[in-house]
Amino acid sequence: MIESLDPKARRRYALIAPSRDEAGTMRRTLDSLLAQTVAPAHLVFVDDGSTDDTQAILAEYAPRMPYLRVVRRSDRGVRKVGPGVVEAFNAGLAGIDLSTVEFLCKLDMDVALPPRYFETLMDRMDADRAIATCSGKPFFPDPRTGALISEHIADQFSVGMTKFYRVSAWRLIGGFPTSIGWDGIDCHLCRMHGLKAVSFPDPDLAFVHLRPMGSSHLSLWHGRMRHGLGAWVMGTPPLFMLAATVYRLNKRPRVLGAVAMLCGYLKAWAGGVKRFDAPGYLAFVRAYQLRALVVGRERSAEHMRLRQRLPVPPFGHPMMRRADHAGG
Repeated sequence: MIESLDPKARRRYALIAPSRDEAGTMRRTLDSLLAQTVAPAHLVFVDDGSTDDTQAILAEYAPRMPYLRVVRRSDRGVRKVGPGVVEAFNAGLAGIDLSTVEFLCKLDMDVALPPRYFETLMDRMDADRAIATCSGKPFFPDPRTGALISEHIADQFSVGMTKFYRVSAWRLIGGFPTSIGWDGIDCHLCRMHGLKAVSFPDPDLAFVHLRPMGSSHLSLWHGRMRHGLGAWVMGTPPLFMLAATVYRLNKRPRVLGAVAMLCGYLKAWAGGVKRFDAPGYLAFVRAYQLRALVVGRERSAEHMRLRQRLPVPPFGHPMMRRADHAGG
């Protein structure tokens, strides 16, 4: 069961935005936050060692954002994705009293959200108390034509760039795993606790992702390789990975992206990279994904969710082990 809520926290949400060197896109994100029909109670911007104009832009927007607080971290000399993002998120979280908000969101600074985005997500979660985490669907602009292209996110996963959670559910799963592939692992953990993870195919929740998902700051090949690594760490069985690779041929760049993703998975497998480990987790993911090949993801997700009768671990329980050396 999800814990009870302090009435004063009702429909209040906190945004935590880990960011490094995103001056080129963050203005559009901040503008879209200013346009929200329900403003956040908190926006904690975690500057993870930026060397660009990030601080100047934040100073420009601060007078219009009374809810903005900036946390500065030292420059590690490199952009650290996966575990690094969760570490930065946790640094921003340290200054928030979660009893004062009903919802919590990890937000990227390379998105442009529609004005009713957060209001609509809260409406959807009010209507279905089984939803632990949700999001809209991301679209990225074609670099040649500007047309918006779907990133083809499965309905059974909330997206990492706007990972919106009911606080009680986030606590229930033990917080975000400090692991590559964290933004898929958390959705499986929700289902393990009988809750839903959803991304809504609703035009009113569609948003622009200014940098294609998985493209990486280094190269698209590196980003897709990292995606394959994440699938391995997440517990994806080989047969499902093969099917996912074939499906990936529907997304641009078709062959390059599919091959890179499969290479990342096989490299992790051959290298003995540690998978995310929690009691019953890998068996759950394997059963869900293999069943999905037969009956589809939606029916498999609901079947697996409804059959769960697992004991609930307390917040911070050691079952949330790290896959530290599975870096990307």
